Amino acid sequence: MLMPKRVKYRRVHRGRMTGRALRGNKVTYGEYGLQALEPAWITSNQIEAARVAMTRYCKRFGKVWIKIFPDKPVTAKPAETRMGSGKGSPEYWVAVVKPDRVMFEIAGVPEETAREAMRLAAAKLPIKCKFIKKEEEV
Repeated sequence: MLMPKRVKYRRVHRGRMTGRALRGNKVTYGEYGLQALEPAWITSNQIEAARVAMTRYCKRFGKVWIKIFPDKPVTAKPAETRMGSGKGSPEYWVAVVKPDRVMFEIAGVPEETAREAMRLAAAKLPIKCKFIKKEEEV
């Protein structure tokens, strides 16, 4: 699973997922991309499941880029614990994804293959996604 090697603070605030992605909203590395249409926390397990679905469908042809990284720890307290006694310990890691963010990119495969691979990857994610192509520079 993806997670940072080390972080400055073990526990962070939840924050708010308002607004749209200003960066990372275009296809930069590959030819096709999977763009988020809703805000969400995407866990490292979901990212890995989507990556595996894409690479398996493409039979390891082409190249896949993951453009999101889970660098936010989510804490949880044990079940049936009384209130108080501080914040829980980090349980898993999430990437904060805002609308318009390109999460995955793929290159080196035909468009139909890329479209189907992205559809399978989107099925592993908890948000609505859109298949996009690289914009040609004029």
